[in-house]
Amino acid sequence: MSEDRRLEVLRAIVEDYVQTREPVGSRVLVERHALGVSPATIRNDMAALEDAGYIAQPHTSAGRVPTDKGYRLFVDQLSTVKPLSAPERRAIQQFLVDAVDLDDVVDRSVRLLAQLTQQVAVVQYPSLRRSALRHLELVPVGATRLLVVIITDTGRVEQRVLELDAPVPEHLVPELRARLNAAVAGRRLVDLPEPLARTATAFPDAHRPLVQKVVAVVEDTLGEATEERVVIAGASHLARTGTDFTGTIRPVLEALEEQVVLLRLLTEMAEDSAGVSVRIGRENDHVGLAEASVVATGYGADGDPVARIGSV
Repeated sequence: MSEDRRLEVLRAIVEDYVQTREPVGSRVLVERHALGVSPATIRNDMAALEDAGYIAQPHTSAGRVPTDKGYRLFVDQLSTVKPLSAPERRAIQQFLVDAVDLDDVVDRSVRLLAQLTQQVAVVQYPSLRRSALRHLELVPVGATRLLVVIITDTGRVEQRVLELDAPVPEHLVPELRARLNAAVAGRRLVDLPEPLARTATAFPDAHRPLVQKVVAVVEDTLGEATEERVVIAGASHLARTGTDFTGTIRPVLEALEEQVVLLRLLTEMAEDSAGVSVRIGRENDHVGLAEASVVATGYGADGDPVARIGSV
């Protein structure tokens, strides 16, 4: 059997099965695909693919369906990525350009990805552990209240109001803002405690208690905000065929509801590949995803991923 023809037969089976969710027979392959051989030859090729574990026959006299091993070969050697057309790129840019903040960007992105793929879309929020501080703003709110605003390079904004025991000297707020930004702007958030503490000790004793309160609020805020989370859209696409494929929709939905499962999976997939990574069927450790596939890649600025985006 020709190796190239075997791959073409496998490609045709995967494409037809993904589209129809029905076992694929040799005569159908001949009718739908320009394979250039007879149904008898295709049956021989399918038998060889089955012996190699790339396809399986769900029941007697049925066609064949791809196995996890077959899908893996398809992904690794056969699949090609269709680039976005210019109109598609413009439509995506226009859809995202009107976003008002990070939450809106994430929400729009996950809904757009679900719409484009007709699958379940998952977007991980930018991780504070991989983020850097862009700017730290201090805004007096009344005589004894100070608004502390933390802005990261990924667009996350955290705000806290600090209650003070006494009015803040007028000159102290801009001075403290300038010194803190000089010390920490551009640094990764996990590296901030030391420069923050060093900045606090540089102020005169009379102002140090206030400065230490501001530093403590910043550190506490970053500690509270390190929780990772994901946003999901398009779960209804799982049921678009109108059938519960081998009874697995419920386990997949339950797995999707467990954020810890998704975050661990996305982290593992980031370690698999810096680009696009794929987990197929039982390559997913979680039993609920044993009959699903996950495609994910990182996103971020200047080629430095800050989180993952994917489709199930």
